[in-house]
Amino acid sequence: MSTDENRNEHEELNEALEAAKEEARTAEEDSTEGETSEVDALKAQVQEFQEQMLRSQAEMQNVRRRAEIDVEKAHKFALEKFVKELLPVADSLEKAVESTEGQEESGELVASIREGVEMTLSLFMSSLKKFNVEPVNPVGEPFDPRQHEAMSMVPAPDAEPNSVVAVVQKGYLLNGRVVRPAMVVVAKAEDAPKIDEQA
Repeated sequence: MSTDENRNEHEELNEALEAAKEEARTAEEDSTEGETSEVDALKAQVQEFQEQMLRSQAEMQNVRRRAEIDVEKAHKFALEKFVKELLPVADSLEKAVESTEGQEESGELVASIREGVEMTLSLFMSSLKKFNVEPVNPVGEPFDPRQHEAMSMVPAPDAEPNSVVAVVQKGYLLNGRVVRPAMVVVAKAEDAPKIDEQA
């Protein structure tokens, strides 16, 4: 074998060796890139699961808080229907007391009946108060549509416009919530336009 052939063969071997090294380096980079992209994908997935977990925890806290509020409201306002049913009894007792006013000369029987009804009414109202039921008797106060129901408007020169001048029926609150609005007569301003009540 000649030197030229030997040199050519040597160069070919070197080229083949270089090509093999290059191929090995490329394969190694590809596998490293594959591992890196897989690691990145796993990191992204872990982060997504952590965010989902945090959202789930926040939602559970909100559900727990809402449930606590609902239970608290249920405890506070459980008696609402019962109180609504008892209010006509209070109204009747008050009307009985009012109907005997000015009847002192009618005799001892009317006076004793009145005294008994007043005591019953007092006992009944104190029982309602124990359960945070309060009467609303807003004479002289400004009209509040959340607690009052206007039955009519009348001219009242000695009262503020839009203030309550008379109470037709008392209202009641249970723990600050309106059980029954007070039915009231409201003062209207003297210069207010006339309203056609026939319409």
